[in-house]
Amino acid sequence: MAAPSGRRNGGGASLWAALLLAAAALRPAEAVSEPTTVAFDVRPGGVVHSFSQNVGPGDKYTCAFTYASQGGTNEKWQMSLGTSEDHQHFTCTIWRPQGKSYLYFTQFKAEVRGAEIEYGMAYSKAAFERESDIPLKSEEFEVTKTAVSHRPGAFKAELSKLVIVAKASRSEL
Repeated sequence: MAAPSGRRNGGGASLWAALLLAAAALRPAEAVSEPTTVAFDVRPGGVVHSFSQNVGPGDKYTCAFTYASQGGTNEKWQMSLGTSEDHQHFTCTIWRPQGKSYLYFTQFKAEVRGAEIEYGMAYSKAAFERESDIPLKSEEFEVTKTAVSHRPGAFKAELSKLVIVAKASRSEL
């Protein structure tokens, strides 16, 4: 079963493509802020781990990465967060800067709070040097209003990058 229409896009989108997509969704006078990037360790061992960061005024948005992986040793990954000038859109990119991860992921979920996903994509290999991003097959993951996650039984255990572009949730008056 394919991901919900309009929530993912095939092809080799990169961090910049995601930022451009977010910028295109904004009024012409608005811009995307410089992303904040934080390094973290992805640890194997089969235990569920989580890493999250907040962004926006008053930490309006949260991006959380929850996963379990096996094999190898710790890998250095990064999470980059950026917001539009009016703080109505934000991007969250989670990736291994060295390109391909050598860990075997048994599960993953990138979740946003304070916003709804307009675009989400998962990659088995992240762009590195002259190589391009390689997206997961659509049957390996799903995109909902608040998360990009593996599909049990279909996910092939390779993950190196996740990209999310989200828009502020409507608040009730």
